[in-house]
Amino acid sequence: MHRFWDDIIQPIFIEEGVTSIVEVGSESGINTVKLLNYCRKRKGKLISIDPEPSFDVEKVEKEYSNFTAIRDYSHKVLERLKGYDAFLLDGDHNWYTVFHELKVIEKNVSDHKQFPIVFLHDIDWPYARRDMYYFPDSIPAEYKKTSEKKGILPGFSELIEPEHELERKAWNKTVFNATFEGGEKNGVLTAIEDFMSETYIPLSFCKVKPNNGLGILFYKNIKLEQFIKELVADTALFYSE
Repeated sequence: MHRFWDDIIQPIFIEEGVTSIVEVGSESGINTVKLLNYCRKRKGKLISIDPEPSFDVEKVEKEYSNFTAIRDYSHKVLERLKGYDAFLLDGDHNWYTVFHELKVIEKNVSDHKQFPIVFLHDIDWPYARRDMYYFPDSIPAEYKKTSEKKGILPGFSELIEPEHELERKAWNKTVFNATFEGGEKNGVLTAIEDFMSETYIPLSFCKVKPNNGLGILFYKNIKLEQFIKELVADTALFYSE
């Protein structure tokens, strides 16, 4: 997500006056620090949710008084986080996790106009239409696809076997990837589309193509739509439901 910070996320934050942020999936903390520096300048606050962050959380908490780190799964935490301006969802890239994160955010909104700006990573290949699991045991069995720690390649629905001639070029061999691409309730973009198809809130959704895709979901607002269109004019596709 940090690759989108300078050109897309930060300008939107400034335009909308964002000061309270929830980050799901902090990993190495690169984006976390960018968010914290932004919050420091604007007297904002950041909550970061990740069951296994790979940076020195205690060190960052000492340096930034506006920072709270929660080591847990997002669906166990989000219900108590209400009234935040923006959410960055970059945790477990699968249908169950993303769909239910969005449903909890929707549930927490007392007035649909208060729906926050939500940024979602990996809405393009490889995880637009394929589930990935960092923590397979955290996903209920009825939502979990058959998965293996094998790589994936564009144009191949099936996982790439170790003996395949292209195996050395395969992506993300160290995580659990769904055995097949596509179908119902499979992938990040599918989760967003399913959420939008049933929500009562009028929303706009912008898709930005580079770096595995960034989705921007927000309460339908012509002024903000136009601002984002101009910001990402060459790479974005808009639609609303």
